[in-house]
Amino acid sequence: MLSWVDGQPAELLSVKDRGLAYGDGLFETIAVSAGQPTLLERHLARLAQGCVQLKIPVELPVVRAQVLAFSQQLGEGVVKLILTRGEGLRGYAVTQPAKPRLILQASAKPAYPAAYAEQGVRLFPCVTRLAEQPLLAGLKHLNRLEQVLARSEWHDADHAEGVMLDTSGRVIEGVYSNLFMVRAGVLITADLARCGVAGVMRGELLAQAAALGIACQVRDISQAELLAADEVMLCNSVYGVWPARALLAHNWPVGPLTRKLQAIARNLLDC
Repeated sequence: MLSWVDGQPAELLSVKDRGLAYGDGLFETIAVSAGQPTLLERHLARLAQGCVQLKIPVELPVVRAQVLAFSQQLGEGVVKLILTRGEGLRGYAVTQPAKPRLILQASAKPAYPAAYAEQGVRLFPCVTRLAEQPLLAGLKHLNRLEQVLARSEWHDADHAEGVMLDTSGRVIEGVYSNLFMVRAGVLITADLARCGVAGVMRGELLAQAAALGIACQVRDISQAELLAADEVMLCNSVYGVWPARALLAHNWPVGPLTRKLQAIARNLLDC
């Protein structure tokens, strides 16, 4: 597997790395098409914001250059970018000055069934709840244990994704996707000020929908509202948009706004 550590081909990492010891870092999952990383500026902007919140120094021009070079070498696939605070001694105290470590890993694009995009997916109602922690809300930090536990809740082939709520019972997102619903022509997605990951595809679709004159709302979503939605869809930066067709005994149609956003996402990922 193609992998770089701090710009050099490598497959080994120091056991002193704080990303391993404490989840002290951030990551981005970037689709690559024809040697070009898609939505790169949005990925870098989220990474930069995360570094500000976690107080990790980062040189974005260096990161951009390495991602571009790595993507050219990969050609087609997915790049996982991991930025850790670097090595440290035992204990939570941060070594000063920090020397961040940039890890790039390559993989093939997932071979999801075509039916997921064409007919929609059935959602699993996850019991695992997302903790409300505003300090880390929106970030794609390295601690994904809530998602690991949620994904372990189902093993059948009937469910392609799960719905995650926060500890107050609000609908937040999928296990590895952001969630949108449509009600009376309005595109609605959850407020991620308390928890959840601010996905780059979510941000791009909100911007493009607003530019097309589609009414958009970012706000709290109740479980009852989700079930009453006219359309429900999921998105991420690798597969684009999937319609959601069912949750337990409830069914949703695949609607026109879902298809419109699906076409926008497909164009973004194929460029």
